[in-house]
Amino acid sequence: MFDAPAVASVDLDAYFARIGYAGPREPTLQTLRAICQKHPDAIPFENLDVLLGRGISIVPAEVDAKLIAAGRGGYCYEQNSLLKRVLAALGFQVEGLMARVLWMAPEGAPPRPRSHQVLGVTIDGETWLADAGFGGCVLTAPLRLFADGDQASPNGAFRIVDAECDGVVERQVQADLSGRWAPLYQVARGAWAPVDYEQANFFTYTHPSSHFTWSMTVGRTTPTARYALKNNRLTHRDAAGALVEQRDLPVDELEAILRDVIGLPVEADWRPVLEKVVAWGTPS
Repeated sequence: MFDAPAVASVDLDAYFARIGYAGPREPTLQTLRAICQKHPDAIPFENLDVLLGRGISIVPAEVDAKLIAAGRGGYCYEQNSLLKRVLAALGFQVEGLMARVLWMAPEGAPPRPRSHQVLGVTIDGETWLADAGFGGCVLTAPLRLFADGDQASPNGAFRIVDAECDGVVERQVQADLSGRWAPLYQVARGAWAPVDYEQANFFTYTHPSSHFTWSMTVGRTTPTARYALKNNRLTHRDAAGALVEQRDLPVDELEAILRDVIGLPVEADWRPVLEKVVAWGTPS
């Protein structure tokens, strides 16, 4: 285990105002559950800055300026680095972990590199998985990382099972999609230092094999619905995961959905990117 550096500060009052939380601030499971539900509702998942050529900073002050002060969203390295600092400031024992994404991977596909930041939160000796940065299938409750069996959340059921990758046993997170268990990602054992995420983040927003560099991925999860945009295709599911609506959007409606449903402060210079997104269509 490495010696973790001091955790950067965060303005808890501003963060809680951003997510609409006014509850207790003690490091309890009740507090963790409340934050994990409210965060994905208030702070959307999005990669607009990658497509705009702005890059993604995970410097704490810049993450806070974007996700808290500017009302924007972000992807896992932004979302979960912010959540980690919030939980640490509240007194939780929290460490950064890394996961191998399996979502939408073809059966039998070779292993993908670990590219998704998640968090392990230890409460009374038990480790809980927290993740505020997994798009339209984000967790809205902490899950017992080393427990077997189904685990309920406000937005559907999950389970975590052992799975091997190149002879190494990892914990695979699965979501119940209308009776079918779909793998999301596999969590590697062992904490990552903050500096480790710098390289992974740079790869994610620059490398041509990263889908964030050539497609728009946006998501918001509320207490009653999951909304996801993959380029201009809107997918709307209810809280239990049942499909409500799926359709492709023209650019004006795409802009309106980003503003009025996802809750992003749409900027004028997004328009050319949104026009490209509509032209690209939905990736296979």
